[in-house]
Amino acid sequence: MTSINNTEGHYGVIAILFHWSMAFLVIGLAALGLYMVTLPDVGFNTKKIVLILYHKEVGILAFVLLVARLGWRVTQVLPQLVAHLPDWQKIAARFVHLCFYALLIALPISGWVMSSAAGIPVSFFGLFTLPDLVDSDDYLFHRFIELHKWLGYVLILLIFVHVGAALRHHFVFKDDTLRRMLP
Repeated sequence: MTSINNTEGHYGVIAILFHWSMAFLVIGLAALGLYMVTLPDVGFNTKKIVLILYHKEVGILAFVLLVARLGWRVTQVLPQLVAHLPDWQKIAARFVHLCFYALLIALPISGWVMSSAAGIPVSFFGLFTLPDLVDSDDYLFHRFIELHKWLGYVLILLIFVHVGAALRHHFVFKDDTLRRMLP
């Protein structure tokens, strides 16, 4: 049975729940984002507007979970990487994880700034509305659309790298890298 807390060799239940819930949320957000950009902007596209609203609300939820995850992470032992890894792979693994954290902070904030610049409030499932981060500004809005889009593409690339590395460790190296993140 997996412990609630991390150990030197395995992630605990809380870290595992954070990892997999955020993985599903972030992959869902990326897929939704890729789909939304294929929808036309002309006229009053109700479907696209509704999807954008869901995307923003779930994006804020992912941000809240990230803050909680980071809070949990700083109180826990970080399980050691498998011993047979060359140093460059250990550095690459840590770098990818740091990039994930940076992107999972930058994406919701850039989306929030984008909405603020567009003069469109960000609601959190109707419970409350986030304050605007900037005044309405069409130029800034369009710059943040581009920033948000490219940050999303980088995140998708890192997801493929991360999943590919985990599967390679599991099926090729047959080590415990992936099993440490499973209950």
